[in-house]
Amino acid sequence: MLKCIIFDLDGTIGNTLPLCIAAFKKAIEPLAGRVLSDQEIIDTFGPSEEGTVRALIPARYDQGIEDYLKHYRELHGMCAAPFEGMIEVLDYAKNRNVRLAMVTGKGARSAEVTLDIFGIRSYFDLIETGSPDGPSKVQGIQSVLEQLGIKPAESVYVGDAPSDIAASREAGIPIVSAAWAETADSELLRSLHPDELFTSIEEFKQYIGQSVR
Repeated sequence: MLKCIIFDLDGTIGNTLPLCIAAFKKAIEPLAGRVLSDQEIIDTFGPSEEGTVRALIPARYDQGIEDYLKHYRELHGMCAAPFEGMIEVLDYAKNRNVRLAMVTGKGARSAEVTLDIFGIRSYFDLIETGSPDGPSKVQGIQSVLEQLGIKPAESVYVGDAPSDIAASREAGIPIVSAAWAETADSELLRSLHPDELFTSIEEFKQYIGQSVR
């Protein structure tokens, strides 16, 4: 029986990936003195935003981080709320005594901005954020399960990226691929054989109902 759902944030709870890219461009391009492609930025993902800034403008790291966070907050109107239906999903799970947690690659400061603007922090029993030194979702997932005292088989990780499938498998937890964002590559995700894949939040809600019976 499903006892715990661990969520990713960007591209899973809300359509924040375009916001991240826009904020990186406004912060880094003036300091780097050149234009960055979306792909150049995306290729640095895995570590937190601090890792992206370190990779792209190491000599201007401190300024880059502060500028990124400033622009991230100012531009958040691009994504002012979670995906339609996501709040209902969180309520639905909570009302069925499913524990909710978040393990995101975002840095702690930007994650707090989004959780505040979305108004959803109170839904999550635990929140594990990313590291500038590299991907840390495996450790984050394992930490959540240990702290909550829940077995991997009684849990699921929900994420939108191929790397989420790999991290979940390494952590020994079932993976639900969230393919409802415009930024998700559903065919690529499907080719990696996640335990479940949903292209709509309503489908995911139905899955929760079936899994907690």
